[in-house]
Formats: sequence, structure tokens, C-alpha cells
Amino acid sequence: MTEPTASVTLRSYPRSGAIAGGLSSISFALIHQLFISNIWYSVIPMIAAGSLCGLCLAWSYARVITRPSVGTWIRYNSLYVAMLAILGLASVLVFEPVTTLAALLQHDGPPDELIRQALPMTAAFTIATAVFLSLLYRRGWWGFSAIFLASTVLVILLGLNVSVIGLVDIPRGSLYLILELFGLIFAIGFVYTALFVALERKSLVSTPSA
Repeated sequence: MTEPTASVTLRSYPRSGAIAGGLSSISFALIHQLFISNIWYSVIPMIAAGSLCGLCLAWSYARVITRPSVGTWIRYNSLYVAMLAILGLASVLVFEPVTTLAALLQHDGPPDELIRQALPMTAAFTIATAVFLSLLYRRGWWGFSAIFLASTVLVILLGLNVSVIGLVDIPRGSLYLILELFGLIFAIGFVYTALFVALERKSLVSTPSA
């Protein structure tokens, strides 16, 4: 199977995706400060992570979509946001709690032990997501590899905390923390999608032939 030939897309989309991803990380820090806590001390690694996620998403989109448009871009990104939500649901269905929320909040740093425990399920879920999206957008090894790369980067940088939800006993009164987590994921996805459209509106509207 040959590669898409929309050269403008292939040249500019990864760059615009990286820019949009970095800027959306700044919006994430701002939203987090307004509603939760100040995390500006970690804004540089957040920008780096956001830029990498944005680059991979835009690059994979350029590889599997032959006729780019605003609508297909929004749907493509919405599926990845849905992927993270379904990952949280899968964690709840697969795992039994092994720790409490109070103990987790007292832990300094990421929950590495829980992440390792959830890793087999997380890896299987990521592969299954890439298979599903490649069947939906572009069948074959080329489509699968592009989507698998984007899915893997997103899960590693945004989804590992989501993958351990089922391992934590969360009291009913603290479920708002889960809503906050997914609210932040939705917000950063929305800002990223909108910024990319602003940067690449001409090519998305003109829809170059493939």
C-alpha cells in the first residue's frame, strides 16, 4: 500500500501538531491552577510531553486520512479522548482495588507499582485500540503502525494514571476526582484540536487530493 501524497499535509501537520500540543499544555496548567492546584513548576516537561503527543497525533492523522477536513480532524481526536475514557472503564472492569485513595494521595510521585501491575492490561488495550482505529481509517501495516505510535505515546504520557483507576478503592464522596481527571483530559483535547484547526485551517478547508 502506498503512502498518501498530500505533501502539504505531510510537511506541515506534524509541526502544527507539536505547536498546538505545547500550547494546549499551557492551557492545562492554567485550568489546573484555577480549579485544582498550582503546577506551573512542571510546565516545561508538560510542554515537551504535550508537543510530542500533538506531533504524533497530527502525523498519524496525515498518514491515515487521504482527504483532511475539519470534521475528520475533530472525529479523529475525539476517538483518542474516548480511548482514554474506555481505558479507565476497562481498568474498573478488570481489576479489584488493592489500595485506598487516601494511601495513594499520601504517596509522593506517580503510582509506579500500580502502573506496573496494570501494564499488561494497558498494553493489550493500546494494541486493541490501534487495531480498531486502523480498521476504521486505514487497514494494513502502514495504518496500524502510525496509529499504534500515536496511541502508545498518548497512553504513556496521559493514560497511565487512568489505567490504575480500578486498582484504587475510591469512596463515593471522592468520585469528583475522577471527573476532574477526565475533565482535564477533555479540556486539553478540545484546546489542542481547536488550535490545530486554527493553524491548519487553510489546508483542512481546501482538502487536498490524495
